[in-house]
Amino acid sequence: MPITILPPKAFRDQPPSRALNHDSDDIMSDATSDSEDSDSQPGGVSLDGGATIHPRKRRSAAPASSTFTKRPKTNVTSSVPRSAIVTPGERITTDPQWMRGHGTYLSSASLGEQAITSSLAGIVTRTNKLLSVRPLRARYTPEVGDLVVGRIVEVQAKRWRVDVGSTQLAALPLSAINLPGGILRKRTETDELQIRTFFAEGDLVVAEVQQLFQDGGAVLHTRSLKYGKLRNGVFMAVSGTGGGGGVVRSRRQVWTLESANNGGPIDVILGVNGYVWISKHVEPVVPEEAKNQTTGITNLEEVVSATMYSSQNDRIEPETMREIARIRGVVTALVENGLRVDEDMVTKGYNEAVELALVSPEGPDDVYLGGERGEQLAAALTAV
Repeated sequence: MPITILPPKAFRDQPPSRALNHDSDDIMSDATSDSEDSDSQPGGVSLDGGATIHPRKRRSAAPASSTFTKRPKTNVTSSVPRSAIVTPGERITTDPQWMRGHGTYLSSASLGEQAITSSLAGIVTRTNKLLSVRPLRARYTPEVGDLVVGRIVEVQAKRWRVDVGSTQLAALPLSAINLPGGILRKRTETDELQIRTFFAEGDLVVAEVQQLFQDGGAVLHTRSLKYGKLRNGVFMAVSGTGGGGGVVRSRRQVWTLESANNGGPIDVILGVNGYVWISKHVEPVVPEEAKNQTTGITNLEEVVSATMYSSQNDRIEPETMREIARIRGVVTALVENGLRVDEDMVTKGYNEAVELALVSPEGPDDVYLGGERGEQLAAALTAV
């Protein structure tokens, strides 16, 4: 059966003389003009056997007469820089793509929009699409597992009240400490009567946050050889963002630093709450009768805990005092220049401070690290 190939409709609508003259430019122009309102351009098979295929051309849609208009996106980066300081009640952004975090709340803006507004004075921080305000100064917020340095402010029947820089005083129960000699037994009324022989008002302790209450109160414990009463050192409190004053949670909050200039080993305790303790390192004194016995972990705890509640300071050499003061200056310089305070930065800062003292006219006795000296120390640490 013979197959008849018909030209496209646009060609059939033209006169025969023009439809057969496919080499003419007027045919294509006329076909194109006739098909402007259609969804595609004319195409098909030419009469001489050559296939001519034209790509589809979308018809441009007319603008809809709708009352809804596309809302321009608000770029929070251009309106509020990353390091901008905002005050309470200051509007941060009205862009709905951002979520509000700590230190912010939603307020009504113009045209029924919701605006993220700051509820305190601080710095705007962004985590993906979350906007929050970090306060410039705030109280310490306890978390389970934090190592803190505190001061006993009140002695009650079965517990102590400890100031850890939080909004509330922390509680240290009598059952959460080690008894002298490492005895494991239930606390009795005799222990309650002798409660001040363990900790009294004004004593400094290092402890760990064991439990939290719903109102934000914390419960501490000292059931470890590295916790307990502090002595033979100097206490300093640094204030800053979140109450920690630059002290960050790191792998080690307690370590022994080998000081220079015959200062000997020095213990450094960085409390997450911003309280720092720097003291002379004292090895546990083991009695002669205990040395002759097989010393295990249990025996060591018994020997050490027998003297851990002593309030008598040991003799500290002047060289050790000088290096303790130098480490204290390093921590102060780190906080004043906005650097983090952890084991790595304190160790590097102390080594840099020793180098600065060598070029000073006073020599190693120069422990001052304030003002320009502190800025010079911070610049050397950030340049590494």
